Formats: sequence, C-alpha cells, structure tokens
Amino acid sequence: MALSAAPGCRAGERGPRWRRPWKLLALGLLSASSVLAAAPGAGAMSREEKRRLGNQVLEMFDHAYSNYMEHAYPADELMPLTCRGRVRGQEPSRGDVDDALGKFSLTLIDTLDTLVVLNKTKEFEEAVKKVIKDVNLDNDIVVSVFETNIRVLGGLLGGHSVAIMLKEKGEYMQWYNGELLHMAKELGYKLLPAFNTTSGLPYPRVNLKFGVRHPEARTGTETDTCTACAGTLILEFAALSRFTGTSIFEEYARKALDFIWEKRQRSSNLVGVTINIHTGDWVRKDSGVGAGIDSYYEYLLKAYVLLGDDSFLERFNTHYDAIMRYISQPPLLLDVHIHKPMLNARTWMDSLLAFFPGLQVLKGDIRPAIETHEMLYQVIKKHNFLPEAFTTDFRVHWAQHPLRPEFAESTYFLYKATGDPYYLEVGKTLIENLNKYARVPCGFAAMKDVRTGSHEDRMDSFFLAEMFKYLYLLFADKEDMIFDIEDYIFTTEAHLLPLWLSTTNQTISKKNTSTEYTELDDSNFDWTCPNTQILFPNDPMFAQSIREPLKNVVDKSCPRGISRAEESLGSGPKPPLRARDFMASNPEHLEILKKMGVSLIHLKDGRVQLVQHAVQAASSLDAEDGLRFMQEMIELSSQQQKEQQLPPRAVQIVSHPFFGRVVLTAGPAQFGMDLSKHKAGTRGFVATIKPYNGCSEITNPEAVKEKIALMQRGQCMFAEKARNIQKAGAIGGIVIDDNEGSSSDTAPLFQMAGDGKNTDDITIPMLFLFNKEGNIILDAIREYEAVEVLLSDKAKDRDLEMENMDQKSSESDAHKPNSEEAPSDSQDAGAVGEEPEGGGESSAVGDPDPLSAASTASASVSMAEEDPHTSGPAEASAPEPACTPGDSQPQEQNTQTEATSKAHWDSKVQPMESILADWNEDIEAFEMMEKDEL
Repeated sequence: MALSAAPGCRAGERGPRWRRPWKLLALGLLSASSVLAAAPGAGAMSREEKRRLGNQVLEMFDHAYSNYMEHAYPADELMPLTCRGRVRGQEPSRGDVDDALGKFSLTLIDTLDTLVVLNKTKEFEEAVKKVIKDVNLDNDIVVSVFETNIRVLGGLLGGHSVAIMLKEKGEYMQWYNGELLHMAKELGYKLLPAFNTTSGLPYPRVNLKFGVRHPEARTGTETDTCTACAGTLILEFAALSRFTGTSIFEEYARKALDFIWEKRQRSSNLVGVTINIHTGDWVRKDSGVGAGIDSYYEYLLKAYVLLGDDSFLERFNTHYDAIMRYISQPPLLLDVHIHKPMLNARTWMDSLLAFFPGLQVLKGDIRPAIETHEMLYQVIKKHNFLPEAFTTDFRVHWAQHPLRPEFAESTYFLYKATGDPYYLEVGKTLIENLNKYARVPCGFAAMKDVRTGSHEDRMDSFFLAEMFKYLYLLFADKEDMIFDIEDYIFTTEAHLLPLWLSTTNQTISKKNTSTEYTELDDSNFDWTCPNTQILFPNDPMFAQSIREPLKNVVDKSCPRGISRAEESLGSGPKPPLRARDFMASNPEHLEILKKMGVSLIHLKDGRVQLVQHAVQAASSLDAEDGLRFMQEMIELSSQQQKEQQLPPRAVQIVSHPFFGRVVLTAGPAQFGMDLSKHKAGTRGFVATIKPYNGCSEITNPEAVKEKIALMQRGQCMFAEKARNIQKAGAIGGIVIDDNEGSSSDTAPLFQMAGDGKNTDDITIPMLFLFNKEGNIILDAIREYEAVEVLLSDKAKDRDLEMENMDQKSSESDAHKPNSEEAPSDSQDAGAVGEEPEGGGESSAVGDPDPLSAASTASASVSMAEEDPHTSGPAEASAPEPACTPGDSQPQEQNTQTEATSKAHWDSKVQPMESILADWNEDIEAFEMMEKDEL
C-alpha cells in the first residue's frame, strides 16, 4: 500500500479518529530519500545502478509476459517447462491449487495494472481489449471464491482503476467506457450465491454458471472454509460497491467479517485457521499469521484505510496485540492454540507469513518488521528462495517455492519506510536468484525443491501480478512513474484501488451497530500519528542495529561438529555417534544411545526400532545430540530406500465417459509385472473383491476373473493380497489406502515392498492409490458400474475414437459427479517400499523437524517395511543438515503426464471440455479435505 503523509500531523500528536484514509499516517512510507540517510559503510546504491536494476526487472517481466501471451493465452496460466497453457481439464488435477483456474484468462487479468505500473501503457490498452473481447465469465466450472475474488475481481477493478486514470490524462484509453467494471460487476453477482449461508460466511467454492447447491453446480456441500478465505473480500467487494453504487457487495463482505470477529476466541483474541461456515465452530484451532489466516489481518487494517471505518482499526489493533503477545517470538512467528495461546501449535513456519513485516510497516511497528524480514532473508540466502515451510532451526520442511512475492512485498515496504539501501541490495539478490535459478526459455518456473534446484511446470498468475510490481517499485524513483502510486492502496494481490473511493457512494453505515465494542479498552489503540522522527529517532544506523544480531541466526542453528556429551569411557568431548557407524550389538553404542534418551527395541520380525524420549536424556545437550542422531538415521534410511526407488505409475480411466482424461498417480510395487517393460500396460474392468482387505481366499472369484481387483490396504502384506487375487484370476490389482483423506498431492510417493520372501510367483501388476485417488475410481463405479482402467508406467493418449463416438450419442445428463484427476506431480520420493499393516512402526521418514520430534522420535533401521504416513505434506523424507545443503539431496521424481501436442483452448468452451471440467470438479466438491490454502 502507498499512502501520503498527513499534512500538519505532528509526531506523537493524539488526534481524532480519522475519517479519511489518506490521513491514516505516514507509516514510514515517505519517499526513501527523505527518510533515512544511508548507513555508514552500507554504500548507497547509485542512481545508475537503481536504473539498471529497474530495467532488468522490465526485461524479466517482458520475458514472462510475452511467453504467456505467445504460448499460453487464452489459457489461465503458462506451463513454462513445456511451453504451453494450463487448461483446467486438459492437465492432471493438482487438487485445490486448480480452484484458481476458471477458463477466464487468469494471468492476463491478474497482470493488467502491472502493465501500467511498469509504464507499458500500449500493452495495457491491447490487453484490456483482449479481455473485453475474449474472456467469458459464464463458464460451467467450480472455482475458489477467495482466489477468484483477489485475482480476477481484483484484477478487473485494478485494471479499471488505472484505465480511468489514463483516460483522464488524455493520451491513452480514450475509447474506454467502463467495460472492465461491467465485467467486474458481472463476476461479483456470480460470487454472491456463495454467501447463501446462515452465518454470512461464503462457501469456499462456487460454480460460475450455476452458483451453489444447484443440481448442476457440483458444489455447496462444503462445511468449512479458511479464515482468510472468508475474511479477504472487503476491499474488492467494497470497491465494487463504491464504483457501481450497488451496496450489496460491500454488505455481504462486511457481514462475513463481522461474523469472524464475533467468533474470535475471547480470552486470547485470536482466530483459528478453519471455521465451520454454518455453525461458526473453529475446525482448526491453531492460529498464526501465515497460510489460512494471513490476509484476514491485512484486510482489517487496509479496510480502515480505504473505507475510513474505525471499527476495522479497532479489530485490527485487538488482533495485533494478541499476535505480538502470543505468536511473535522475535524473529520467529509461530502458530499457537487459540485456547492455550502460550502453547505452540507447531515448530515450523510457512512462507506466506513473509507478508507480515510489510503489514507491520503499515501499522508503524518497524522493529519487529526488520527482525522478521532479516530472519527470512537469511533463510533465502541459504536456500536461494524461501521454502514453502521451514522449521524453527531453519531446516526445510516443505521444499517447494512457487515464486511467491510476499518477501519482495515486505522488502519494498521496508525500503520505503527506512530508505536504507540495504533493502535495495536485498531486492538485487531476489532478481539475481530468479534469473539464475528460476528462469527458463519459456518464462520462469516454480521451484519443486529449493535444495536440488528442480523445477515445477507452473508459473502462477501472482508472479506477474505482484513480484514484478514490487521489484520495479523498489528501484523506481518518483519521476519513473506515470502516476502517483501514493494515491492507491494495494490489495493482497497487489491490485490498485484508488483512495478516493472512501468518499464515494457511502451507502453503508460506517459503524457496525450489531457489534459491541464496549469490552475493548480504547487506551490499547494507538491513535497517534507516527512519522519517521518516532520510528527512527535521528539515527541512520537504526535499522542496521536491529539487523546486526540476526546476521548469523541461520548458521548459529546448524548442527555442531563436536558433541557436548561427556562419554563414560573417556574425558572431554568426543565426536558424536554417527548413524552410519551404529551397531545394535555394540554395548558402547547402546550406552551412548541411553545417554541421549534413545531406546532400542527388537521387533519380532528381527528388525530394530529406535525411539527417542528427550526427557529421558542425561541432559538437554545430550537430548539435542539424540535428536541429531535420529535425524541422521532418518537420512540414512531414506538413502537406503532410494537405492530401490521405482518411479511412479499411472492408473488411467479409459471407459465411458472418461476416455483416458482422468489420470491418477499410483505408487509402484517391488514385485509383480514391471510396467516399465510392458509399454502397453494392463487394461481391464475393475472389480471390488471380497473380503475387501484381500488377506484371505477371495470369495467372489467369478466377479474378479479377468478383471483388475480393487482392495483396501491393511491387515496383511501386499504380496499376500497379490497372491490371493492372482489365484482368483485377476489380471492386476489396485490397493487403496485405508488412511482417510490421504492424497498423492500431500504425501510422498508410496512404494509397496514384498514380504521378505521370493515373490517371483507374482506375475500380475500391482499399484497403490492413496485414499483420495482411490475414491475417484470407487465413485466412478457407483455412478457408471462398468469402469475400465489402464495400469501403465505413464499415461497414454486418450481414446479419441471412442470419445468421438460417444459424443455423438451423449445425453444431457452427462453432468454428474464421478471423477477427478489426481496430481501428476510426484512429491519428494522419500517414502518407499512399505509394509501395509495398520499400526506400523514409527517411521524414520516421519516429521523431519527435529524440534517437533523432541517429545518422541523414532526410526526403524529396516526401511523396507516402514510406514510412510507420518511424512508431512510435500516434504522430503530426510532433510539435509542446515549447514550442508549439498548432502543427501533428494532426487526429483518426474511423473508428469507427457503432452503429445500443444494444448489449444478456444475462448468459447467446447461441449466435451465443459463436461470434463464438470467431472474434474465433482470430487473436489465431495472430498472434505482439511488443508491449508497456500
């Protein structure tokens, strides 16, 4: 957000509660040159260098934007590795991530106002004409209300805001007559059905054509939504009401915010991550400032700025006090339980919290903003990018990085607040890393693993909407801009809304009369007007003095080279016991384990299990050594697994009405037919066996013969299941996970191991599907009865001949829920050959976060039979030590379906594509997955 200083507002002066947002306060956002002199020795960046970097940002934007327009448009997003567009229904489903795609040229709409910020007015004019001419908002497709609001509605409003500004200047857009605003209003009405709940909280998804709870909508059955999803609407909806004079949009957004405020935990004043949209009960009771909550806090403060309503500032200040009291543990921001806020809910942080230092700048609380930003920068310097999640000792927790812009956003705000050239150097580092590690011939590719540098075939629209906007503004001087950025506020997607909206079409009562604030102590709220004299008391070294203690915060958390444990057989420190040297029969090793709080358990099958209880260690330092030993055992076990690692396989539904369009990622088996050597794969109709667990003789062999058997995981070895169905005459088998809600998009690749015996007698192919993917087939059986699948090493071309024949005879009732494509992106291949027995042993591929393992950590030496289900979403099986990023890097598994031709999508949706889009949404509507929406 950009704001001008309040004229005549003196430092420390207590004044009335302002009614106009431009009098909010400077919040440090003065021109950088007037705020803080360059710190001695820091080296102010020359104007020429800033200009060079600004031009480099423009070139990078051109590279990304031109490739999208050339290879992807009118598709929603660019796939930069395969140089084609991502069209929903034509690519394997990525789960909730695809809810942002609605076949409305998402990237172009999201980029509109970025073009003007970067002085590309001619390109902007052309882009607006394309949007008006080509974009269809009446698609029969289910989309995320949250993503559609911030990206599409926000993009249209931001485009309209700068379009009318350019028209007023008289050179460009003279033909423009509010077309983008008309589209925004149309979209706004399409989102309103989602608010048809007793609470006023919107459903998380809506069908653009049929709304919710309509027989053809395929959505409206959800019960939960994230706090940010329901609480990040007020800016766009209020702006739409103010622009059009139609108050209903602002009213609905205010009602949702009011409900969340009423449901806050009253003793802690915190909100949870997920809430029931009907009852208001908190489903997930952890609270932080990252994924699931982040922009709710952001929009409370910015709603006050844009709308001038004191109640929003009161709420924000109340929440902010709770955040700084419980969640802020400088420089960390850790999730806590809303009912027990002194208790941490987890020991890792997600990358979305990187926006929070920027919000703290707007609040005027600069010191913690500098501290958290510096900590994040140290993590980036270690891994080149900010991992999607990292632990409190700065190890990688989730290794992806989808080119998120939040850190660049906070860097821009801190530079505007401090004028410290240090933040220009930070921006320079971001530019260099993007060009060095993410740039590919067709754009910029997201990082699949920041440790290995592997790429993912995605370039999200927010990369163009936000990243280049903030980077360009960081290096731009006022004379480089064709308009005054201080006249606008940034939405969470960095779209521009003019501040003059605060005095336009004020049809809503500013004060919410339905909510009582009498319990709030007004003295808690800072109504002063801080400026740089308060934030930086004439000390050009202020920001540097805050950063200095954090310079080595990441390195100081690295594992020690020498154990501090005193060994009973010697004096003084000795090198720690290494996992690779450990022998279960060595008495000295067992004594060392005991001092570290590690117990050794001999299992009946001859394997050895290690369990650590930190409280049983001889000292806290010994407990720390024990944790590191367990981490080494995890890593060693993972390496042993990878030696036998097989690539993922594919289960492709080829019967009517799917015809190969639905491809499910499947885990391989270390026994049975090797599908990589049988390119044709195994094709057949599926049948559910009795008993369903397949652990005894099959009682319905007539139903299984010459078919592919479906069975549930658990109660016996995989090889035993395979022998039983093979004896019954099955030509293949699919084992479906019994862990409710498991999915290939949140769990590492699963590989089925043998039973330790000779398995040469098993000749049929066996594949493993997680619960979510398995239910897709089960739902298809319930809907269509006869379902034929292809088991293969990779997806084959869909049956176009059968599809064309069926299309001629298809009936109007084809829009029924049946299937969803499962993600083809494999997770880090850490979990391998497994024993399917329900309880399983605690696994060395469990949570790699050593702190979360402090209470109990365990590792199994025999890794061929360990249970993978303790692995966190998308995390590597064994994280590398923080100081040795080159060690034991996980190898990327590429399971992406190969494309045979460039995807082509006409803006007018063809019937089969529309039908397929419906199918892909069905399971998403009926699968109640509790996930963070990142």
